[in-house]
Order: sequence, then C-alpha cells, then structure tokens
Amino acid sequence: MLYAEVAVNVPVRLNQTFHYRVPEALAQQVQKYSRVEVPFANRVVQGFIVGFSAPPATAKIKDIKRVVEKETFLNDELLTTARWLVERYLCSLGDALQCIAGPPGVKRKSPETVLIAQVDQVTLKGLSKAPKQKEALELAMLNPGLTKNQLSQLAGVSLSVVNALLAKGYLKEVPVHGVTNDAPVDWPKLTLEQVSAVQQVKEALNTKQPSAWLLYGVTGSGKTEVYLRTIKEVLRQQRQAIVLVPEISLTPQMVERFRSRFGDKVALLHSGLSQGERYAEKERIKSGEAAVVLGARSAIFAPTPDLGLIIIDEEHETSYKQEETPKYHAREVALQRAAQCKAAVILGSATPALESFCRARPGGPYKLLTLTKRIEDRALPSIQIVDLRQELSLGNRSIFSLTLQRALARRLANQEKCILFLNRRGLASIVVCRQCGQVMKCPRCDISLTLHSDGWLKCHYCSHQTRSPASCPHCSSRIIRSFGIGTQRVEEEMKRLFPSCQVLRMDADTTTRKGSHEELLDAFIHGEAQVLIGTQMIAKGLDIPQVTLVGVISADITLHMPDFRAAERTFQLLTQVAGRAGRGKTPGEVIIQTYDPAHFSIKAAQKHDYLKFYQQEMITRQALQYPPFSHLIRVLFSGINEADVMAAAQWWQDQLAAAKQAAGFSQVEILGPAPAGIPKIKDRYRWQLIIKGTMSKEIRNIAAKVLEQAGLRFKQVAVSIDVDPI
Repeated sequence: MLYAEVAVNVPVRLNQTFHYRVPEALAQQVQKYSRVEVPFANRVVQGFIVGFSAPPATAKIKDIKRVVEKETFLNDELLTTARWLVERYLCSLGDALQCIAGPPGVKRKSPETVLIAQVDQVTLKGLSKAPKQKEALELAMLNPGLTKNQLSQLAGVSLSVVNALLAKGYLKEVPVHGVTNDAPVDWPKLTLEQVSAVQQVKEALNTKQPSAWLLYGVTGSGKTEVYLRTIKEVLRQQRQAIVLVPEISLTPQMVERFRSRFGDKVALLHSGLSQGERYAEKERIKSGEAAVVLGARSAIFAPTPDLGLIIIDEEHETSYKQEETPKYHAREVALQRAAQCKAAVILGSATPALESFCRARPGGPYKLLTLTKRIEDRALPSIQIVDLRQELSLGNRSIFSLTLQRALARRLANQEKCILFLNRRGLASIVVCRQCGQVMKCPRCDISLTLHSDGWLKCHYCSHQTRSPASCPHCSSRIIRSFGIGTQRVEEEMKRLFPSCQVLRMDADTTTRKGSHEELLDAFIHGEAQVLIGTQMIAKGLDIPQVTLVGVISADITLHMPDFRAAERTFQLLTQVAGRAGRGKTPGEVIIQTYDPAHFSIKAAQKHDYLKFYQQEMITRQALQYPPFSHLIRVLFSGINEADVMAAAQWWQDQLAAAKQAAGFSQVEILGPAPAGIPKIKDRYRWQLIIKGTMSKEIRNIAAKVLEQAGLRFKQVAVSIDVDPI
C-alpha cells in the first residue's frame, strides 16, 4: 500500500503535513508534487504531495479523493524555497506551495499554424493612419512564429485587427515548424559606465557563486541594456535568467525589446495569461527551451532547470510585495533562490529602496553599480517647484498654477507631448455637508466616498457606489460641497483651459478592460493625444521621446500620509515621473506643485539628488529606530464582530508579551493593539499589532510561537501576519 505525505492548503501548523492512502486506481496518476484533493476536517481540500512514507501507527488514514494535476512544475529546488517561505513569512507549507505552483494549469493543443510578416518598410509607413494594425505588424516582423492569439495579446489589439492584416496579405499563416528567426540582432554601443557594470557582473557569473548587485542609475541611463548584456552572458553559459518588472510596466514595448534580442527563447509569465498559455510557457521554461523568463512578481517562482541570473527592475516598487498569504517580497525570494542556485541577482532602480541602498554601502551584502549619466549625455530634466500658497494671492483659483499653464501652452504650441501626474483618481476626494459637517462615507468601510464625474460616489475599497445626494442625509441641508482633486478633475480643467487639445486619462477607472492600458499608451505614442493624465501607473517604465513636459499637480498627497515611508515614496514618485521628460533630443521640463516646497524630499527630487535624500532620511529612521534599523511584523485581525476582533488582538498582545519575556528579548517592542489605518473594510472590523525589533529572527520566533498557541482559538476572527510590511 502506498502512502503520500500531503501539505494541505488550509491554516495548519507551519510545517505540518498529513498522511493519506493512495488508492490503487490512482497509483499511476500520482507523483511527488502532484496536486490532489483530500478529505480534511469534514470537507475536501487541495494539497500537494511532498513525499511518500509510512504513516505513524496511531494515525487514522483516509484516502486521496482525486488527482487535480499530476505535473505542477514544482521541483526539489522550489520545495526548498517553499520551506524557506514558511520560516521567513510564517505561512503553512501548503500555502507556500500553492503560491509557487499557482492555479492548476491546462495543457493545450499545440497550434498547427503561426504567423510571419510579408511587408517592407514602405508598406509599414503606409499604415500610419491605422496605428493598431501598424503596431501589430511591427511586432509580427520582430517576432515571427506567433499565433494569432499571441500577436493579439502582445500588441494589445483585438483578433479582428490581426485578421484584417491577414486579409490584406501583410501577414501569412505557415506551418508551426516552418519558422526561423534569423534577423540580425542590434546590440548598441555601451557607455563606459555600462561597460564597467556589465563586466563586473560577468566576472561574478563566471565564478558560479551567488552574488547580489544594486544597479543605481538615473532615469534614462540605460539600465535595461545592462540587463540584456548580462542575460546574453548567462545564455552563453547555457543557464537561465528571470527578469521581473512591475506588472504595469510589462508593456508590448518591453516584451518587444527582449524578444528582438532573444527571439523565442523569451517566455512570458503574468496575470493576463490564460491557464493554457501559462501551462505552455512553464513547459517551455522547464524543458530549457525558454531560457529568459520575463514577468511580474510571481515569475520569481519560474521552474528554471539551471537558474543563473535574476533581475528585478524598479526594485523599489511596492508591487513586488504580495498582499495575500504568504506575504513575500520578490526581492527576498530572489536572494534566496540565488543562494540555492549559485546565481547572481541584479536590483535596478533610479530610486532604490532605503533598505537596498543601505545593503549596498561598503561592507554590505550587495555590490554597488552606478550609472550617473543619461544615454548620449542627454541632460536630466530641469525641475521647478511652484508654491501653491502664492497662487491664491495672485488671483489664480485653478488647480493649475500660472507657471504650469504657461509651460503647457508653450509645449502644446510646439506640438510636443506632456504628462500630468496626480496620484488620486476620481473628481473629488471628499463630499461634505457645509451645514452639519457630515462626510459622505461608505456604509461598509470606514472611509470617505470619492466623487466621480458621472455624479456617483464610489468606494475604492469595496466598490460600493451611490448617487451624490442633493441634500444631506443627516440634516437635510442642501449645502453639499466637494473638496480635494482627482485625475477626472485634472482632465476637466485641462479641457477648460485648452479646449482644442486632445487628452487621454490613464487610471484604475480607464484601464479596467484587458489590453486597455496598452491601447491608451499606443494612442498617446502615435499622436492621438498630446496630453496624458494619470496616477502612479504613468510614473514608471514609459520611454516616450516626444514627452518634454511633466506636471505634478500635487506632490503633497503621498507626503503627508501617516506612514514612516511617506517621504521616501514621495521622493521616488517625483523622481520617477520626472524621468519621463526629456528622453528625446528636446530637453525636458518638470513642474512640481506643492504647499510644502521646503520639504527635504521635494528639494532632493528637484536636484535629482538621491544621495542627499538618503542621508537625510536615514538620520530620521535611525532616530526613530525604523527600518532599515529595525524589523517589523504586522499582525492584522479582522472580523464581523468588533468585540471578537478586539478580544483576539488583546489575547495576542498578552501572549506576545509573555513569549518575549520568556525568550529574554528585551529589545523587542509590541505596539498596540489599536484600530488599523482603515478600521473597517467590507463590513469587517480591523485591529492590528506591530512587533518591532532589531533582529528579524527574534520577532519571527515569538510570532511563530504565539501563532502555534492560537490554533483555532478565535474561529470568527481572521489573523494575517505580514513580515516586513511596506
């Protein structure tokens, strides 16, 4: 009789597994790492087979119910990673394996035909009035061998656009094995700084030992070209590379840049793939056919057979931190996998996280690579700060300062492109009764509703919406006013001041449909609009040479958040969005509007001075003993009944204090319990505790002990543990 050891996807002790009998009918369908369904506490749950062994004599053994997926693309190296996730992020082994394996895949039938382009440059220029067709055709020329669906997805267009190109004869379907990619690869000349960076990483790769590099380069300095050259070296060694970019930066232009160098060796892993597409890409990765994995956060778990290099672009991005359990950070997982595989890690950014730059100081675990100049010695954009307090005294009541209005008029007259940035969507951020002070709040969340231009008040947390009232629901007064601004308000003001100007807006409201992000960018690039208005999704990754002006409508939104990282996030956002200007031959200009022009983070951004910001912020962090001078764990409690939530939080506080005393960790602080930043979301009350200490292992140890003691003590309260929250 065969017995399997199964890690189940339910809350259990951290490394706990359970034995199940393998029925004879399933004996040929299971193997190590198969995904199975098993009975567990009067229900059926999924889990992963992590081995086969005899159960304890006293155990009550049940049968495996069903094999969900025989091949999950897990392997021994990824199991080691999963066990590290358990220890580092205090999750169950089943949760860790589920995170790595992802949803069950579906093996799809291989396509019988693929596409090749049959056009010259003259024909391509003739499609200037059909930008979507032109974009799709350009990608087909650069990537011969795509299926119709792949080209449609890559170009961000509908299948009808691809079919139109087939009907015109610009594309041709050929048998799948009749395609080769013999186009010459264009490797541009490197700057001296790029040569030095590439050479240092190459030398490390040749040692076949783990190493970590922070590539600190100003915006437009050619960090991506450094990535491409180091990948080339890894492929020469017949090893694989994983390249992570923020999901929002994974544009067709980014994919095209990698495929133009490495052709069909590039595999894509991101949330937009179907189950069949994801399965097919993982098959290519596992077999070694695809040696370059390009993707968002979860691509860090790609089943590479011989991993040699991991690159994390825009490493400071908060999107690399998972919001669900296990709440891992891709940067930390990258370092762990590199240690296991004897690989190199490159972390790239113009505004590195303080923790990363601290690690790259002399004697630290990272080695520092710097790119201080833009490609072709192009100047960084000039940045002007506008004090909004003076605008009212000048009689200007517009949300656009007079300086910004003049700059827009000048750039638009010269047919140049502009970006306007505001990190808040909607029309107004708050609606209030001027008579009684009642704020219109979400009934399910303890947060104010945001007014949108269609007259609806919307909650950005639970999606509740209601019509903006004509009278106050509390006192019946009709003196209802809205305050604050969002991207819709910026769009309205832009159209009022420049009625003939074509404007596009990119935020969470305009990019809900699949491919809409790429369509908006494509429209902006190809001249359908001169001005792009957006939230932080336009602050990074855009390389549009025609953009010469960036206007920051308000730098204060992130600056005054109740978060010790507020200054850092403000500096990063301002520097990143400023970096979109002046990437072509025309010098760039940036105008930052603020009510706090003397704040050091804004001053440092004006001078493109990361080191000055780093030095000043580190003084504050050290004085308050915040990261990187300490480590944090956030324990969040949520439930329908607030009394239950408070009781659970208080029990945890008591147990943590006792565990701290028993372990002799006198330097560890336990802060709270207290209501969370947003005390209620989706009808669930939220309280939190913060564990703070100088040693990560110490605070993880006491949290793990209390987690084990808690068990199922509070069945009506969800407990979420976030190690190193951001």
